[in-house]
Order: sequence, then C-alpha cells, then structure tokens
Amino acid sequence: MNLDKIFIYAEYQVSIPFDQIDWKLINPEMKKFAGLRSKTWLSGINNNTVGGFYEFSSLDNAQKYIDELLIPFSQQINGNLSVKLFNGDVVAAASKDMKSPFYN
Repeated sequence: MNLDKIFIYAEYQVSIPFDQIDWKLINPEMKKFAGLRSKTWLSGINNNTVGGFYEFSSLDNAQKYIDELLIPFSQQINGNLSVKLFNGDVVAAASKDMKSPFYN
C-alpha cells in the first residue's frame, strides 16, 4: 500500500496536566523521525489525557514512529496507549473542499 498522507491519532490514558509535560524536550526528539510533517498536541478536557494528531509522509514512517517513540513512551509512563491510523489520500478531495490546512 503506497500512501502519501497518513494521519495518526494517539492518546495516552494517564492523568498528566499539560503544563507538566516537558514538550520543549520532547519536540526535538519527535522531529528526528523521517516523514513527520506535523504534530498538533492534544490535552483532554476534564481528564488530563495527553495525545496528538500527526501527519506522516508514508505508512512505514508512521508505523516506525509508533513502534519507536509512542509505544516506548507509553511503557515509560506506565500508561495505556490508543493509536489510530487514517488514510489521508482517500479523503483529499473532501478535505480540500473544507479548506483543511493539511491540504493545499
């Protein structure tokens, strides 16, 4: 499967207020992964879950990020990780019609 736009939704089931996340140290580590085009940090309302919405250039790059960063971090913080992968190519026309910032 050759996909050019993969989105990941990831969420850690731990209660960490976002102001306790050292994102200034985490962001440079994330940027080292091939194919990462963007990340939007997410912080759960009334539950302090932490996660993100990511765009990758391929399914292989997205899977490597999951395997080498998301899963080990989940083990490090003793949290439960929920990850979903989405095909960004198949929804391109509909997203462009909605003026999505992820599509030019």
